[in-house]
Amino acid sequence: MEKKNFPMYNIQQMNQKGIFFIIIISLLFFSRLPVRAADFNENGYGSITDFLLDLYGIDDNAGLTAFPVLNVPMGGKSEAMGTAFSAVVDDISFIAWNPAGSSMMPKTELGFFHNNWIADTNVEEIVYTSRYKDLGFAASGKWLYVPFTEYNLFGDRVSKGYYSEAVATLNVSYNFFSGYYFGGVSLGLNLKGAFRFVPDFADKETDKIIEGSGRSQSAAAVMADFGALTRFNLFKFYNSREKNTSVSAVIRNAGFPVKGDPLPTVITAGLAYKPFRPIQMAFDFSFPLNLADPGLSEKFYWSFGLSAAVTNFLSLRAGLLSKTGNTRITVGTEITLKSIILDVNYSLDLLTQLEPLNRISLGVRLNFGDQGRQAVSDQADELYFKGLDAYSLGNYAEAQYFWEETLKIQPKFEPAKEGLALIARSQDLESQIRDFMEF
Repeated sequence: MEKKNFPMYNIQQMNQKGIFFIIIISLLFFSRLPVRAADFNENGYGSITDFLLDLYGIDDNAGLTAFPVLNVPMGGKSEAMGTAFSAVVDDISFIAWNPAGSSMMPKTELGFFHNNWIADTNVEEIVYTSRYKDLGFAASGKWLYVPFTEYNLFGDRVSKGYYSEAVATLNVSYNFFSGYYFGGVSLGLNLKGAFRFVPDFADKETDKIIEGSGRSQSAAAVMADFGALTRFNLFKFYNSREKNTSVSAVIRNAGFPVKGDPLPTVITAGLAYKPFRPIQMAFDFSFPLNLADPGLSEKFYWSFGLSAAVTNFLSLRAGLLSKTGNTRITVGTEITLKSIILDVNYSLDLLTQLEPLNRISLGVRLNFGDQGRQAVSDQADELYFKGLDAYSLGNYAEAQYFWEETLKIQPKFEPAKEGLALIARSQDLESQIRDFMEF
């Protein structure tokens, strides 16, 4: 009998475009399904809600802050990991969670995000970030809008428009003390300007629109975010230049009240850990702070996120945000198609109904490269290993040349400095031996 060899397929070799179209077709299919609330019995979905209410109770201070657009996640990896992202900040969505992230961003990126939030509420955002050596910078614009319709006592429509909120952000950060062994300490700042637009409404008696009536409820605000981030190696079980542990501290939305309403100021401490190359875990602990009256601050909350790189072009994420009255689970995926990255997330709010495509966010990021940083790193590695080879053969002068060249292109390459110090000690020891023998 003739023996046949059947080809073996590796998931790494799967057609990326094929996976992309499968996901898009699946989304279109589910979007055509009737939007029907899931009616769980008392032992199912409703019991989860009851359990959360019993566990956390009701936060009497919830909903007292202005500009809810600041609390809506933009999408991307940060939302997929349940917003446990202040210590991760390795993609463009860092700008919403830790301004220190721009100085450690590996790539220059331009991102576009759409978030189908609650009912007819939608959020759009555009973000750009880049860095030069240890200096990072970014800018973003975010817009929340929801249709507004006013009816009189007889059910007749008397006015319509859009309630909207917009936020513009400028970011800068710098990474101090970075080196080969230590990722450095990055400090970052976001300056934000926000505007709330309320459409004009009608007079209750005449049903005529009152010109300029929405202006009394419209408002503008200025605020800032402050962030710190450090990265280092801890219990690392794989070989890589990347640092596997990150720690962060952030103050977001610090500013003065707007028309008597405080801003949603939050203090967050975060930890991210990567025990193995494909797996990353993150945890954030947050304290809302009412700067107008600290006694009216909301209850603390926490979030946990998990990310797994399935292949070099496909990653899966999941996260849990545990917050009084706003607990939610999110799942998402990232697909990389050369220089285009697609993010798709679905969030399930455990205190509302389960509906298909109720909380979908989509993101498209354009990768403009690393400005040659990886090429420089590879060249430094090559020169360093040539120096090691020369040193092992006793060619100290040649080893010194290669390691000095290494430091010319990458001054923070500590192993090359250590090699030069070793040569200096060896030469000094040889000199002492010669002097002793001549004596």
